[in-house]
Amino acid sequence: MIWALAVLAGLALWPVIREARRTPVDDVVRASAPGEFADLSLGRVHYRWLGRPRGPVAICVHGLTTPSFVWEGLVPHLERMGFRVLLYDLYGRGYSSRPEGAQTPEMFTRQLSELLAALGLDEDLTLIGYSMGGVIASRFTAAYPGRVRQLMLVAPADMGIEVSRATRIARDVPVLGDWLFHMAFPRQFRASLARQQALEVSVEDLGDRQAGELMKRGYLRAVLSSLRHSLRRPLEQAHRQIAQAGVPVLAVWGDADETVPLAGLGLLAQWNRNAHQEVIPEATHLLPATHTEALAGHISALTESLRRG
Repeated sequence: MIWALAVLAGLALWPVIREARRTPVDDVVRASAPGEFADLSLGRVHYRWLGRPRGPVAICVHGLTTPSFVWEGLVPHLERMGFRVLLYDLYGRGYSSRPEGAQTPEMFTRQLSELLAALGLDEDLTLIGYSMGGVIASRFTAAYPGRVRQLMLVAPADMGIEVSRATRIARDVPVLGDWLFHMAFPRQFRASLARQQALEVSVEDLGDRQAGELMKRGYLRAVLSSLRHSLRRPLEQAHRQIAQAGVPVLAVWGDADETVPLAGLGLLAQWNRNAHQEVIPEATHLLPATHTEALAGHISALTESLRRG
């Protein structure tokens, strides 16, 4: 009986032990960061300015699991369009802090708003949101429509996402779900990265850098919290507010995306009849890195039409 209890206790504590072995995102780790840092109300945020030294500002908001480096292949295209590009890591990812508390759209909107204030940005913005970054960009736009010149959504999770049965249990069941997620997600994520190796991508060492996130303390907690609090419900109200405000919207979908269903295209059309939507053939959920040129073409087309308009 004692042996059995010891085994159960060991299993229960194993995620805690594994997490303690992961690398804390501290000053030592941040010394290798390619960008700069802003001290905000919930911690330090890593950001980078790329593209043109002057010009209209495009802010790229990354998704659930991959930090801001996912945009590196798109940046040269945005630069050619004349943009000054701001990349930043969401809380819990990359080199940014891992604050306690629920990772809600409101928290991420606050992060972006505070970052803009810290950088002294008060001009009209182009927001480009990928996957969960679409949720954040849309929430920000609904809250501050006068600040957004155009909203670009890339494989947006705003209309819902597909998750595995194990992930759904982890998301929906407290305590047990936490244990299950910390035990199962790393293997599931590595398996998806292995499948990804066959794809040609525009971001250098993308898979290795994605896998590196699993070794950072607080990353798994952040991903699970975001699944629970930012990716549970569609953003119908926010998109209706954006439509009412008249902010131009572009949504780009991949027809081979198994994470964000293409059915979301129809939902967005119901909520915002003026939204311009494009589908990239054979593109998976990784389309910012695999179909970068096609994505850039769609962004350029809307940008040029607004400049002429």
